[in-house]
Amino acid sequence: MALTEVAVRNAKPKEKPYKLGDSGGLFLQVTPAGGKLWRLKFRVAGKEKLLSLGGWPAVSLATARKERDKAREALAAGADPARDKQQAKHRAKVSAANTFGEVAQEFIDKRKREGLSTSTADKSEYYIKRMGPVIAKMPISEIAASDLLAVLRRIETKGNYETARRVLQLSGRVFRYAVATARLTSDPSRDLRGALTAPQPKHFGAIIEPKRAGELLRAIDGYDGLGLTKLAMQLSANVFVRPGELRHAEWSEIDLDAGVWIIPAGKMKMRRPHQVPLSRQSIKILHEAHEASGPKGYVFPSIRARSRPMSENTINAGLRRLGFTGDEMTAHGFRAMASTLLNESGKWSPDAIERALAHGDDDRVRAAYHRGAHWKERVEMAQWWSDYLDMLRAGAGVVAFREKKAG
Repeated sequence: MALTEVAVRNAKPKEKPYKLGDSGGLFLQVTPAGGKLWRLKFRVAGKEKLLSLGGWPAVSLATARKERDKAREALAAGADPARDKQQAKHRAKVSAANTFGEVAQEFIDKRKREGLSTSTADKSEYYIKRMGPVIAKMPISEIAASDLLAVLRRIETKGNYETARRVLQLSGRVFRYAVATARLTSDPSRDLRGALTAPQPKHFGAIIEPKRAGELLRAIDGYDGLGLTKLAMQLSANVFVRPGELRHAEWSEIDLDAGVWIIPAGKMKMRRPHQVPLSRQSIKILHEAHEASGPKGYVFPSIRARSRPMSENTINAGLRRLGFTGDEMTAHGFRAMASTLLNESGKWSPDAIERALAHGDDDRVRAAYHRGAHWKERVEMAQWWSDYLDMLRAGAGVVAFREKKAG
């Protein structure tokens, strides 16, 4: 006999659980505690199974019958409604655990193991944080293109078009990683191509005229801020490595007696170790830094915690304090200054200069050859460059060059 809503409502608990049958395998199980639970009994391949349909009164008799009919339709189509429900529950649990923030960090950690430089990893984590806590806590499978676009629009409203572009690029890589690891079916960022304002290309501010370079060097020598900031700016001018490579320099990488700084591949943009010959002036600067931050850890640690490197904004802030605007000079500008003036000197082979700047070479065999072939020239060039900076600092705008070195 089919159940009625009144019969369900009036069902009283007993000492043991009991069932009230409806039809088509549907029944109500009444527990000793007074619970009333809908169950569906069915068979798959001759094996009896049970499917939970929820509890009364949240699930009414009419609703329970509708769910029964759906399950029986699935059975007729060859499906197993109990197994499907279990799988759906598992997928929902996995989805809730795989938030965008967790998957993004997993992706960055994977890239670190593959050799991603510390500075690039730091930037990646910064761009992920720019997306905000809301999207970071969302299950990655639930994020739509409209959710991502809302985040990017907030960044754009502040005029940070380049940041918005980089956030979109990085998020796309995270989404594609989620697809590759079976946590997402498609990348929602692909639908946003062309949606953002294209940033206007802007070169790093750099002083490349000898006279202005001398003014810059004298200004740095007169810097009255933190001592390590001053030393970092002085060393930047002499060794012209990338700002991130300078900030993450550690004493274990530097041999002051041998006059060489070996930057490991993990800290380099091109993922190859880089040797930096140190001039007498560079060694003197590093000796001063050693008194403040040695003998271990970062050469230029953060003022807040020695376990962290100097902030990426420290050198730029120091230059602003000296009166140089971002259009005039930046931390990255020391590389442009060295590249320009070394090439204009006519003394050094372009390959040696490119190797000193640690620029990439698509030809690995050629790259390996030139890395070794130009070491002697690079050592001489490092000392010449520091001597040249001393002359510019003293006010000499024109230096008599010797004949160009042979390649």
